[in-house]
Amino acid sequence: MSNADIIALTSKHVANTYGRFPVAIVRGEGTRVWDADGKEYLDFVSGLAVCNLGHCHPKIVAAIREQAGKLIHVSNLYHIETQSGLAKLLTENSFADRVFFCNSGAEANEAALKLSRKFFSDRGANRFRIVSMEQSFHGRTFAALAATGQKKYQSGFEPLLERFVYAPFNDIEAAKRVVDDSTAAVMVEPIQGEGGVNVPSPNYLKELKEVCKKAGALLIFDEVQVGMGRTGTLFAYENYGAAPDIMTLAKGLAGGVAIGAMLATDEVASSFVPGTHASTFGGNPLATAAGIAAVTTMINDGVLDNCKRVGAYLEGKLNALKSKYGFIKEVRGKGLILGMELAEGIKGGEIVKECLAKGLLINCVGDKVLRFIPALIVTEKEVDEMLGILEPVLSSAGNDKKKG
Repeated sequence: MSNADIIALTSKHVANTYGRFPVAIVRGEGTRVWDADGKEYLDFVSGLAVCNLGHCHPKIVAAIREQAGKLIHVSNLYHIETQSGLAKLLTENSFADRVFFCNSGAEANEAALKLSRKFFSDRGANRFRIVSMEQSFHGRTFAALAATGQKKYQSGFEPLLERFVYAPFNDIEAAKRVVDDSTAAVMVEPIQGEGGVNVPSPNYLKELKEVCKKAGALLIFDEVQVGMGRTGTLFAYENYGAAPDIMTLAKGLAGGVAIGAMLATDEVASSFVPGTHASTFGGNPLATAAGIAAVTTMINDGVLDNCKRVGAYLEGKLNALKSKYGFIKEVRGKGLILGMELAEGIKGGEIVKECLAKGLLINCVGDKVLRFIPALIVTEKEVDEMLGILEPVLSSAGNDKKKG
């Protein structure tokens, strides 16, 4: 089928929940994808930070093929070999002792929020408030939506779940004002992705942990987007010297296969017992086999070092563009999640469309922050290729603003 054929089928039969670009991606390899008409694209979106090892990484593909020939699904009423293996990998390389598996980031955040309330309910404590951050994004299910500090996602779905309050991100004094003895948990992304690639000050997360500790509240890190190597360490919290009580993962955890995970310490995780929470497909053999392949590859194959090196290279190149074009306000991020904030009057969405036409996939959040989230295996040469497409588009956008 052609792009037009697939687009027509989508328009007729698929719920209209995405503003889709007029291409149908049908194949991928490494940092490149191809549409149904055979056009090639350099991909700096990587499935929205899902394909951290690139498209169709050979070790992920091999793990999926092998597992699919043995066992695809079995109920969590029974023990699952690959599930226990992936849990062991995650706990041995993090602060956590226990893992709950599900199928998405929103589900992982739902589990984290339920666990925080159950933890205090078990102790007879009247703690139920959840504090999250303005400009945060935690998912589109009801609890995750209530925790998301952006009105545009919540509009039309009110009334929201009760007892969710928001504080400005990276403002420790504001956090102190809203965290009290009725707070069950503070939920925060170590780096805000959908909010515009907002990076905290070096001590913010450590100070937030102290605020939680003083108030007796739990600390939840949502690492759905910034975990799994995206910042150059396996988990983003490692950059900031503060471990949470609960952490959520998804996106890059299984190299492109749908999976979510909530990690917690033994003390906190003990509040989940049979009957309190569950997921039919969570931790199924296929997804966790892919997860084992993804995590071991990330740890053992130099992926994290590549992320740091190429991320620094890309950040430097983007800052060079900032020096050249006055309408670029700021470049920020860590590792291979980088944002370029544009001045008013420069339409980020139009830049994305122009790049698409020229064979480059990039992303924009809030129509003003270009977001660069390529696979962690990307090379300096591919960064240069990306810039060779991007810079003429930026130059044209700047000229259009002057004319306007």
